[in-house]
Amino acid sequence: MTGPVLYCGDPHGSFRHIIEAAGHAKASAVVLLGDMEPERPLHEELAPILDKVWWIPGNHDADSDELWVRVWGSKLEDRNVHGKVVTLPDGTRLAGLGGVFRETVWFPSSSAAREGAPAFHSRKEHARSTPRQDVWAGGTHRKHWGTIYPAEVDQLADMRADVLITHEAPGYHPNGFDILDTLAQAMGVKVTVHGHHHDRIDSSARWAEQGFRSFGVGLKGISAIDLDGNVRVIVPGERDDARNRYRTTWP
Repeated sequence: MTGPVLYCGDPHGSFRHIIEAAGHAKASAVVLLGDMEPERPLHEELAPILDKVWWIPGNHDADSDELWVRVWGSKLEDRNVHGKVVTLPDGTRLAGLGGVFRETVWFPSSSAAREGAPAFHSRKEHARSTPRQDVWAGGTHRKHWGTIYPAEVDQLADMRADVLITHEAPGYHPNGFDILDTLAQAMGVKVTVHGHHHDRIDSSARWAEQGFRSFGVGLKGISAIDLDGNVRVIVPGERDDARNRYRTTWP
C-alpha cells in the first residue's frame, strides 16, 4: 500500500517541516503549491525527499533573479507540473497550473481592465512584445514566469486528471476565479488543491454544484488529501482560523 500524498501550502523559505512530515507520514509524494522562495537551490533544500517532490510556481518565486535560478534552475525543474499532467506513485493523475492572474496579461473578471479579455494569449506572444532589456531566459520579463496565460489553461482543458493543483483559488474562495472551476470540470478532476491565500476555508457546501471537492492549504501547512476528498491535516497553517477550517474526515 502506498503512502499518502502530502499537499504543502506556501513554504516561503521553510522546508524542514515538509521533510519531517514526509518521513513521519511515509508519504508517496510531496506536492508544493507555490511561493517556495528557497534560500538555496530547490533540490538542495529538499535533498532528502527529492524522489517524492512535485511543484508549481507561485507569484513570488520569480521576485528576483536569484530566486528564479534557485527554482527554475534547480535539478527539480523536471518536477514542475505547471501546464501538464503527471502520474504519482499511487496512480493519481496530477495536473498543475502555477502562477497568478495579472492585469497586464490576463485577469478573467468582467470588472477588470478589458472586461477580462487577455492582453496576450500565450507566453510566446507576450515574449515577442517584451523589450529586449526585459527579456528573461529567452522569454518574457522574469516576473511573468509566475503569470497565467490563456493558452496554458486551454492546453490543460484538453487533458484529463484526478487532481488539479493551482496557486490561485477556484471560484468558491472570496478571491478565487470561476474559470478555474470551468477548467477543473473540463478535466474531470475529483479534487482541487490550492495555496496562495494562506487559508483553508470550508467549501463543502459548494462541492455538489462544482462537481469536485476543493481545498486550500494554509501558510506553511501540510494536508494529506485522497481522491475521495478525505483530508488529514498534518501541519496546520500558521494563520489557520478554526472557524474557517474544512472538516477533517480522517482520524
